[in-house]
Amino acid sequence: MKREQLPIPVTLPNVNAHAKRRARLAKSLGEGLMLLPTSPERTRNADSHYDYRWDSYFYYLTGFREPEAVIAITLGKKPRHILFCRDKDMEREIWDGFRFGPAMAKEIFSFDEAYSITELERLIPSLMANCDVVHTPLGADAEWDQTISRWINSVRAKVRTGITAPVELRDVRHAVNAMRLIKDDVEIDIMARAGKISSDAHIRAMKTAKPGMFEYQIEGEILHEFMRKGARQAAYGSIVAAGSNACVLHYRENSAPLKKGDLMLIDAGCELESYAADITRTFPIAAKFSGPQRDIYELVLESQLACINALKPGVPFHKYHEVAVQVLAQGLIDLKLCKGSLDKVIATESYRQFYMHRAGHWLGLDVHDAGDYMQQGKSVKLEARMVLTVEPGLYIRPADNVPKHFWDIGIRIEDDVLITQTGNTVLTTSCPKSVNDIEALTAG
Repeated sequence: MKREQLPIPVTLPNVNAHAKRRARLAKSLGEGLMLLPTSPERTRNADSHYDYRWDSYFYYLTGFREPEAVIAITLGKKPRHILFCRDKDMEREIWDGFRFGPAMAKEIFSFDEAYSITELERLIPSLMANCDVVHTPLGADAEWDQTISRWINSVRAKVRTGITAPVELRDVRHAVNAMRLIKDDVEIDIMARAGKISSDAHIRAMKTAKPGMFEYQIEGEILHEFMRKGARQAAYGSIVAAGSNACVLHYRENSAPLKKGDLMLIDAGCELESYAADITRTFPIAAKFSGPQRDIYELVLESQLACINALKPGVPFHKYHEVAVQVLAQGLIDLKLCKGSLDKVIATESYRQFYMHRAGHWLGLDVHDAGDYMQQGKSVKLEARMVLTVEPGLYIRPADNVPKHFWDIGIRIEDDVLITQTGNTVLTTSCPKSVNDIEALTAG
């Protein structure tokens, strides 16, 4: 039976892309055995489970979304790519939905071999035999660490027969992190679509937010737009913060009422085909920006645009945070929220009363995606096809040294940016952020 004729009632990823990634990884690792499990299912309460989310490393290399699965790659001149997964079980499928089973999974996901997950204990020790190095996630899951140790000990028990056991464990995530930093065409396409869906959701929120509504109702509008466009999950818990709540960086209650003229900060992005978008916008509720709100907003926007302008290949990752600090610190001096020269404000970090986080992070399968920020004490240099967020902000809580007209103003502006060969492309550019564009939406 041809692949396109197989009865598969689920949406498939681009499995060729995943197979190519496995081949690249096998080549980079050299010798040994690579073992990688997916995430376990998690109990929410009693006998109810959280919606299942596969491990990002596992998905990156397989495209396989079922729980209870492990991949093994025997490394060397002729690597064998092996999948262990759940058996086909028609009775369980009545209750829980479709399962591929080893035979179909082998065909669909381009593995050399596939076995029942129940064969793991029998076959893995034999794959470890006479293998010096095991590449696997270390310290990520205590139960998996114990399982690896048990398998190695079972091989050691046979050394008198002439078999040698692994003598070295290496964390495979380090090698995969380097791969995940550079997005391929498939990933970039998905992330661009995720950015557009998330942008539409923020626009919907700006149009909908009215006095008397509650934060959770606006969160509902955002989730509705995600799902309406085919993204069934948020990439992370949405922050929908009105008024003083916008000054809480990781606010999650989303339960307060909306008041006319207050600012609303929304940090929300969808997950589409396992990839995250991450957007923050701040807007006045059913009104125009007040004078102080506008002053702070335009300062944050100025810093964000300066950050984006600084992003291009060869630039150290941390450079754009330094740009954000320069612009924000000078603006805070101009607004008399910080005192002293620019050099003094930066050296003493007095600006951190109002700006206390970094300017962004890697983005991909995880909202805070895999990849080093520093290597050998130096900031990683940006390369084409990296994707990161740009999200400076200012959060002005009531304090004796702060004029009252600035109290409880919290503003963050965040976009997703792809590094290109010559500069960058903003993947979330369809989400309005100029004062005029935002007021046109909110005042309506």
